[in-house]
Amino acid sequence: MLIRELKKSSLIDYPEKISAVIFTQRCNFRCHYCHNPDLLALTSCFLIGEQDVMSFLQARKEKLDAVVISGGEPCVQKGLVEFIRKIKDMGFPVKLDTNGSFPNKLQEIINLKLVDYIAMDIKAPLNKYKSIVNSDVNTDNISKSINIIKNSGIDYEFRTTVVKSQLSYDDFEEIGEMICGANKYFLQKFVPYKTLNKLYEIEETYTDEEFAEIKFVLEKEFKANCFIR
Repeated sequence: MLIRELKKSSLIDYPEKISAVIFTQRCNFRCHYCHNPDLLALTSCFLIGEQDVMSFLQARKEKLDAVVISGGEPCVQKGLVEFIRKIKDMGFPVKLDTNGSFPNKLQEIINLKLVDYIAMDIKAPLNKYKSIVNSDVNTDNISKSINIIKNSGIDYEFRTTVVKSQLSYDDFEEIGEMICGANKYFLQKFVPYKTLNKLYEIEETYTDEEFAEIKFVLEKEFKANCFIR
């Protein structure tokens, strides 16, 4: 496991739980608006040892409720399954943040009952995916992951970071079709700060009123429980 950062305590990353957040190095996407560009490179510099993370978690078992594994994209890590297993063996509930491009790995983790909560980023409607993630993604894998998560029996959320110039009202209707009936779907307001592509530091998100209109359509037409962050 390539681990770049350990947030020792968070009140917002795992719903209703105090969690530690582990940020893994590397991602297969290159979203222009990415707020964690330091996690994208293949570098082995500035990494935290896996054993150091485990020792920290062992020492904080009485003070933490859960562990979040984020990135980057955790599913690119070859040792992910065994890493999560070690955390579960300590008794921690585990939340996995993923971009959904590795459905087979996701299904394996679910089948082994290694995660208790999954958060998947929905970047765009499928026809726009490659341009927004700036990578040659197989969009069939995105659809597979959505269906796997919806049918997993595990608590989950889908979420979209909203850059106004990238996503139109019509795009959200297509996303609504992709996630129809989702338990939780979060529209996340884009914040123009520390982006992979510096040009995105002047981009905007929608107004509160516009978000409310999008939310209304998603809830009315696609029965997705929609929230705004």
